[in-house]
Amino acid sequence: MAEITSAAYQNLRDYIQSNWKYIELQDESGNKIIRLSPSDSRVTWTHLGGESVLKLQVIIKGSDADITAPKIFAKSVIYNVATGGSSFSTESFTPFTIETDQDELTVIHNIVVPKV
Repeated sequence: MAEITSAAYQNLRDYIQSNWKYIELQDESGNKIIRLSPSDSRVTWTHLGGESVLKLQVIIKGSDADITAPKIFAKSVIYNVATGGSSFSTESFTPFTIETDQDELTVIHNIVVPKV
């Protein structure tokens, strides 16, 4: 069995960043609240090039037009399609409730591609 090279791992990270770009926030039961892509100003990749952990960040505010308060957020899920599809990565976090327009939630979803 052969190990892939560091360049191959970087190619995998580049592929993930280009294609696994939809982040969905869910409630505690796994029900979709919202799914966004980096074309939305609330979503950005925050890792540095070459890092083994890819970080996709989303910032949601109670004042966002597509958020109806109160809403409890508890999971982030990564997809490669805007609707439907299979999840590729799921992270749970301490549930957070947006109750007012002033509330703000920042989620950083980490995708680990270990070899650097």
